[in-house]
Amino acid sequence: MAVDEIQHPGVAMSPPRRRGPRRIPVFLILPAGLGLAFLVLPLVALLLRTPWRELPQHLAEPAILAALRLSLLTASLATVCCILLGVPLAWLLARVEFPGRRLARALITVPLVLPPVVGGVALLLLFGRRGLIGSWLDETFGFTLPFTTAGVVVAEAFVAMPFLVIAVEGALRGADTRYEEAAATLGAGRWTTFRRVTLPLVAPGIAAGAVLCWARALGEFGATITFAGNFPGRTQTMPLAVYLALETDLEAAIVLSLILLVVSVTILASLRDRWISSP
Repeated sequence: MAVDEIQHPGVAMSPPRRRGPRRIPVFLILPAGLGLAFLVLPLVALLLRTPWRELPQHLAEPAILAALRLSLLTASLATVCCILLGVPLAWLLARVEFPGRRLARALITVPLVLPPVVGGVALLLLFGRRGLIGSWLDETFGFTLPFTTAGVVVAEAFVAMPFLVIAVEGALRGADTRYEEAAATLGAGRWTTFRRVTLPLVAPGIAAGAVLCWARALGEFGATITFAGNFPGRTQTMPLAVYLALETDLEAAIVLSLILLVVSVTILASLRDRWISSP
């Protein structure tokens, strides 16, 4: 007997009605179209103004290559630092109850909304030669972070780490803890359980967070120029090179912008199924 033929006592069950296609409200079409145009047209303008014939020549320029190499290096190092520090931090927030956990989570997400220039100023006040820690580093080891390549890595890690922490914490909260409990009952220590059970369970979340972290570090501008300066070959990353090229060489600025655009689109495409698509 078909499902639609089943009847309750005294009640006839009619087959469900099929809903037709929903009509789009007319009053939403115009603002939706304007919003789409507002987001897409600037990218179209960038693509139309790109000097495609001279693109290989511009990509081979020493200044662009230096900025590209430095950006790839510092973004990768910043991502490694974020993984080493952010994964344990995310585990602490997801699995350990401690006083002030909500406040800690709020403070961790502050760099997401904090103006990057303010973040750069805060880093100067901490790691500068007269900063809280920087003065001790300078006096004890003769080591300074501001206006160095290491300073670029620190600035990028500061603004990018929240992306990784949020992604990994969400993955940890969604993971099934029964596997960890089973490993503990079989005699596995905490480090063994974390390394062989927890990390494989949340590996997709770590990978997604690392990719977002790397992309954010690659595009960082405000904190970098404030804390590390804009010295070619040492602290001038691609966003800083774009800013400088706008004053002297528009085509070079467009080429650098195109590279960053391609990276951003590639990142979003690779994470589409995890972050953007809906069922």
